[in-house]
Amino acid sequence: MNSEQRKHLEKRLLTARSRATKEIGQYDESFTSSLQGADSDLAAYSFHMADQGTDAMEREKAFLFASKEGRHLYHIDEALRRLYRNPDEFGKCEHCGEEISFERLDALPHARLCIHCKEKEETGAV
Repeated sequence: MNSEQRKHLEKRLLTARSRATKEIGQYDESFTSSLQGADSDLAAYSFHMADQGTDAMEREKAFLFASKEGRHLYHIDEALRRLYRNPDEFGKCEHCGEEISFERLDALPHARLCIHCKEKEETGAV
């Protein structure tokens, strides 16, 4: 992989990181606002059970989406660490050591495994 390709992947990773942190911030805001709404003056009045269930479901959904986005952010950060620590080794499969195709890295910049090793991992043939 040449330095131009590495710069392109670094830019893609930084853009994805920015988007992920923004998404997590939005989930945090929506979760905080729903909790503050429950603590408002109207909380003294009993809500309909269906409304309480819907609110609980929405909070749970926001938590699950934020958790998924947090895992995605972790993988992006790990890819950036690999890129900055040892740029010459970035883009090599952690399992077999072969080069990960640029097309795969362009589609999934935080990929750690080549397509063949990833297929083996997913099918349990490792």
